[in-house]
Amino acid sequence: MLTYELDRNIFGSYYEHLYRCLKNDIEKGNLKAHEKLPSKRNFAENLGVSTITVENAYDQLISEGYVYSVPRRGYFIADISRSGLTLTAQRPFSDVGEEEFSSAAAEDAPASDLPGSACQMDLSANAIDPENFPFTTWKKLLREILSENNQDLMTRSPGAGIAPLRKAIARHLLSFRSMKVRPDQIILGAGTEYLYTLLAQLLGMDKTYCTEDPGYQKLAMIYKSLGISCSYAQMDEYGITVPSLSMSGADIVHICPTHHFPTGITMPIGRRYELLAWANEKDARYIIEDDYDSEFRLRGRPIPAMQSIDLSGRVIYMNTFSMSLTPTIRISYMVLPPDLAAKFYREMNFYSCTVSNFEQYTLARFIDEGDFEKHINRMRRFYAKRRDQVIDLIGASRLKGACRIIEKDAGMHFILHLDTKKDDRELTDDLARKGLSLKALSQFYMDKSSAASHDFILSYSCLDMERLPGALELIAGSL
Repeated sequence: MLTYELDRNIFGSYYEHLYRCLKNDIEKGNLKAHEKLPSKRNFAENLGVSTITVENAYDQLISEGYVYSVPRRGYFIADISRSGLTLTAQRPFSDVGEEEFSSAAAEDAPASDLPGSACQMDLSANAIDPENFPFTTWKKLLREILSENNQDLMTRSPGAGIAPLRKAIARHLLSFRSMKVRPDQIILGAGTEYLYTLLAQLLGMDKTYCTEDPGYQKLAMIYKSLGISCSYAQMDEYGITVPSLSMSGADIVHICPTHHFPTGITMPIGRRYELLAWANEKDARYIIEDDYDSEFRLRGRPIPAMQSIDLSGRVIYMNTFSMSLTPTIRISYMVLPPDLAAKFYREMNFYSCTVSNFEQYTLARFIDEGDFEKHINRMRRFYAKRRDQVIDLIGASRLKGACRIIEKDAGMHFILHLDTKKDDRELTDDLARKGLSLKALSQFYMDKSSAASHDFILSYSCLDMERLPGALELIAGSL
């Protein structure tokens, strides 16, 4: 019988320790592909823990793609073969004149493009409720910054952003995303759209970029506006497909592996290794990992970032505070591999940082004093409760029996599949005439021939809950 000596003091809970032990044995090959794991009851009895502990560990491993379940047969080790992947250590970070660090899409998120006057209620908009912003704490910290940091506030920020904020973000990434990065690798900017333009200059305008299909179509618009060749690759149930990516002729691929927009797919570990193998096939290939709403995995542990398993410096990590705080703060950041970071400081450090010093220093203290973590925990509970409320209202409406909810316990939206003979455009036009905006998943496909039908995006981040029952009745009436 498989066994471990569990110590809850190491990782905070027995289930976390068990999850890490199993994950480590799978990655090392001690547990082989398709090998059967003990039943939850037998494993729990052998370890001296509750069945819930084992179940939580198994569920987390399933969500990351290390384990799969077969109904009435049990749990098995997934095949995470790294065939074709050569893992080499990153080259040391070049001396770029930055201090050493001793510790080991948001404003860009898709929103409704309907004119405000034409829509009384938008059910698909990724908006943030202003009532959830921590105004009291933010005002207190801003007052402290204004009274203590007059000289720093008036000093021009370095091109990459102020050191205190980059250090705070590095510590946050280590504790929350298991990413060991140096502040030197972090580049701040006013929104991810601005960072995309910096990145395009850094990587080269002659490269071909690939986006997911379906995906966030604004990305292709940004790249094409810069005169960059942009292709797309198809997806399956595990995320972007490597054969389609290879056929696209891309040098750079832009993906959302933790919680894909708009499908909600979480890319399993096996597919992530396949993508890393693709990136390692040729020099100057990179993966842009867009982690736009990773903070809001509503159940279980956060899914590890793809950057955390990249040993060859091929993953460029991007995130934003627009989804976690508010789009109006306009603070986003990217984590560059060491070689690219060194190139940035050599060739592009003349750019001025586009984020206000006032906001940078306030956010740095907000993170350092633990207020950001408290806010994330509070919002995660809020969104989990809000999602459950929305699902309950759907179950109590006339839509019950005429719809199916597709979700991944993450983010701030899910897919609502509607049973209807109407095509997507006919239904959305009908709802628009009634004052409702509901976006179809098919709108986000470049290749319309492969588009899913009757799947719609329902975002619950900023819904008017009092008006939602009426909106659901209108949808039911339109079917």
